[in-house]
Amino acid sequence: MSAEFQVIDLEIPPELAGQRLDSALARLLPQHSRTRIKGWIEGGAVMVGRQRLKPRDLVQAGSRVRVQVRAEEPQSSVQPEAIALKLAYEDADLLVIDKPAGLVVHPGAGNPSHTLQNALLGLDASLAKLPRAGLIHRLDKDTSGLLVVARTAEAQTSLSRQLMARTMSRNYLAVCVGVMTGGGTIDAPIGRNRSDRLRMAIRETGRAAVTHYRVIERFRAHTYLSVQLETGRTHQIRLHLSHLKYPIVGDPVYGGRFAQPRGASQDLLSTLRGFKRQALHAATLGFDHPRTGERVGLHSPVPKDFHQLLAALREDARAAAELERAR
Repeated sequence: MSAEFQVIDLEIPPELAGQRLDSALARLLPQHSRTRIKGWIEGGAVMVGRQRLKPRDLVQAGSRVRVQVRAEEPQSSVQPEAIALKLAYEDADLLVIDKPAGLVVHPGAGNPSHTLQNALLGLDASLAKLPRAGLIHRLDKDTSGLLVVARTAEAQTSLSRQLMARTMSRNYLAVCVGVMTGGGTIDAPIGRNRSDRLRMAIRETGRAAVTHYRVIERFRAHTYLSVQLETGRTHQIRLHLSHLKYPIVGDPVYGGRFAQPRGASQDLLSTLRGFKRQALHAATLGFDHPRTGERVGLHSPVPKDFHQLLAALREDARAAAELERAR
């Protein structure tokens, strides 16, 4: 790749066989918009084998695709800002950010600035040359934890492919309302809620979504979970657990009505009422390094508010058990 052009070589995986070329490339290159991809195809920048196809043409598994496009110009619409970030990993190819709860990832309606993307541009001005400042995936505003960011076009392509191929591992910690008897898998497609565009919904016509979960610890009326994403749909963990009738503590969208254990102490009730965000933390992240191929595994301990929530639930369970033994 020259300084002026970026060349991206791809292979159509079996799960995308029979899809339109523009749709398949949108899945393989999620860091680029569908509009940009369609423009590349129509402009002759995409070769499938030795052919130039139309956006609507269907692709076959195993087909080799080459995309040659001009390097991105700096994104002037998103301005750099001096916002402190906690780095869990850093080298010349990528960054891993340990995002605090309350920080929006991308600018958008209602959040035009003071986002993680603004902070990344303030940290490294060269990220302006990459789509979305190199961000590979996202976390909801009030979800804390690990996010990977590419610093080069090559790294962005490699990491995006890993995300799409599900070889990038992402594990979360969550506290949900209700006592689960055991772990399991939730396989329920997700689509946009037809009556509320800010919410997602379980829909037969939605995109495939699979979430695995296991119980770490049970309390009197709550459960501490380890959750692994197989897919990465918007609000996936929050919606899936709510669908099971075990919503995440503090979730303002899918959490339902406030629930409290019978006979709970005032300390626990105060902690539960004061927990104003979903109790969800992206705790571990694993991927193959885009340059060396070595596996990178990172862990983020739960933040202070999450730790205090667990401590309050444990103390409530301990006190209730002592009271029961004294009877």
